[in-house]
Amino acid sequence: MKLKMYGYPKCSTCRNALKWLQSKGHEVTTVNVFEEPPSEEELTDLLSKSGLELKKFFNTSGEVYKEMNLKDKLGQMSVEEQIRLLASNGRLIKRPVVTDGSRVTVGFKEELYKQVWE
Repeated sequence: MKLKMYGYPKCSTCRNALKWLQSKGHEVTTVNVFEEPPSEEELTDLLSKSGLELKKFFNTSGEVYKEMNLKDKLGQMSVEEQIRLLASNGRLIKRPVVTDGSRVTVGFKEELYKQVWE
């Protein structure tokens, strides 16, 4: 199965996720989320297919998230504003985001990957 993974090459979680997916026979196209964050349209599509709340797409432990004090600001922002913010800075996106075009996972937890990608 062909998958697209938004990640960061130096991120150990992304490398572990990629290794896991490839060990299961998946062909994975990687996109450096810092250099090429998904567009607002792509993020909207990923969000709807993931079944997750938008907050799960934010890298809440990241420096940029903390510097921007987003913990306190996200609640006052519309969904559109939050998506625009994510599309504007790939460092805000929790990684890796993996999709096959119909299913989406955010982050890497082996149990979840077994359910979705095995």
